[in-house]
Amino acid sequence: MRDFLERLAERQAAAQAEADDLLAQIDELTQRLSTAEQLLSRLRVTRETILEMTGDSGETTTGTPTLSPVSRQILAVMEQAPDGLRVKNLCRLLNTEADHPHTEGLRANLKRMVARGVLTEPQPGLFTLPRPGHDV
Repeated sequence: MRDFLERLAERQAAAQAEADDLLAQIDELTQRLSTAEQLLSRLRVTRETILEMTGDSGETTTGTPTLSPVSRQILAVMEQAPDGLRVKNLCRLLNTEADHPHTEGLRANLKRMVARGVLTEPQPGLFTLPRPGHDV
């Protein structure tokens, strides 16, 4: 019985060490993700500021708005929600955090998409795809 308890304690210690190691990796990855998201946010703002200052609409020669990969991902999710989505619901569907920094960043992106005519905001905070025959 004593051998069994010793082996059990060893396995418990090994499992605890693995859990501690995984938590350390999660902390490191969370920090790296935060740093990458901050850089991405600054780059987006810089690009938008330059486009604003130069009067460039960000449109291609065909007149179609150039969409970032994130905007295309948002549109793909929005196509599945004909009645529209609120920011926190969209965060969940995009598998992103629904905390304040993420929701506000996404809200800003959605507002820009509304300004470009890519989305509409029929009610405050509710974003939808434009419907043919309806005013944008």
